[in-house]
Amino acid sequence: MSIRHSAAHLTRSIAQRPVARSPVGLLDRYGSQKAGMASVVPPVTQNSVGKQGPTAMVFMNMGGPSTTDEVGDFLSRLFADADLIPLGPLQSYIGPLISRRRTPKIQKQYAAIGGGSPIRKWSEYQCEEMCKILDQISPETAPHRPYVAFRYANPLTEHMYEQLIKDGFGRGNGGRAVAFTQYPQYSCSTTGSSLNELWKWRNRLEGKRATGEVNPDGAIMWSVIDRWPTHPGLVEAFARNIEDKLAEYPEEARKDVVLLFSAHSLPMSVVNRGDPYPAEVAATVNAVMQRLKHSNPYRLCWQSQVGPSAWLGAQTSDTVKHYFERGHTDMILVPIAFTSDHIETLYEIDQEVLHEDAKGHPGVKRAESLNGSPVFIQALADIAHAHLQSGDSCSRQMGLRCQGCKSERCLEQKRFFVGEQAKILPTVR
Repeated sequence: MSIRHSAAHLTRSIAQRPVARSPVGLLDRYGSQKAGMASVVPPVTQNSVGKQGPTAMVFMNMGGPSTTDEVGDFLSRLFADADLIPLGPLQSYIGPLISRRRTPKIQKQYAAIGGGSPIRKWSEYQCEEMCKILDQISPETAPHRPYVAFRYANPLTEHMYEQLIKDGFGRGNGGRAVAFTQYPQYSCSTTGSSLNELWKWRNRLEGKRATGEVNPDGAIMWSVIDRWPTHPGLVEAFARNIEDKLAEYPEEARKDVVLLFSAHSLPMSVVNRGDPYPAEVAATVNAVMQRLKHSNPYRLCWQSQVGPSAWLGAQTSDTVKHYFERGHTDMILVPIAFTSDHIETLYEIDQEVLHEDAKGHPGVKRAESLNGSPVFIQALADIAHAHLQSGDSCSRQMGLRCQGCKSERCLEQKRFFVGEQAKILPTVR
């Protein structure tokens, strides 16, 4: 889910692809044949300092419990994160109380979607398949080693970092790692929180707390892909899934189907602080509609509001109910900020919105999530390849704090990743 994604639903109860080196058109570059499941990628040992490869590719996401037994620990970590759910000075006390109280109900919700979240399966598959493409199109940085780092579920960020070290990255061996956010649109509560956590464990395992030095020799050289809301491959993947779903309607009715793009909402306090997420989500929607030649009426709405405070709206559930009451019985919901299925698509949209708010009407449908889409996986490889060739440690946007940001942790994290630029440039030809 994308992973602010599974969290918000939980908290709501509280209050492959032809490879080409030269530019080609999207319809040629991104294949439509379904990709098979990935084989296990053998371990890569980082044993050479100064070479461009191997390269660790780290997918960052919120994660989700793979089984119902993992729900309690997942919720405990989630409610302890003030970047995602700010509970004030009593967070260490209130968080555990809320997580214990919510666990039984949330376990039932995960049981209803098959006994756990599929996000780990999809994240590992997407990363492994992306790395196979990168090995072909970017041999100078190969081999590419896939890793997944979840914020609140296994594999946790610290476990990923420990595995990097075991595999020969860092701790005097050097090596490069790319933190690749799986939230296409940046928010301080999602990508920002994951980067804060990565920075924390870098300091504990390789930084001053571990070695006595801020930047010890032979530490992992990090760079970040921190946002990609309008990448052509991402846009193409969304557009094709929408076109596939539109094809299920009678031809004479297709142009009148309402497209409802749904993204996770944010508290207005976060929006007013200057968080770039709403603008970046809107940019994705606009790019997709341009690709579709504005074939249908559409709206952007927001799901998973938590508690009584003001949140970014209109809410997805309210939007479906209101349009349904006005006679718009043909609608397609498009999870525009999520890169795979998770509880907020499989439960919140599929079971609550479609079956309850839309009363199970056959005209109200959901576009497929990106999951194993070959178009999407090729896009991931293209994004990563461009980043590896760029010499950038992060985007220009990432170095700019939100207007109202007062977090010293955020400041120091940004300083670290921006500061990695000086280490990356000498390795780029």
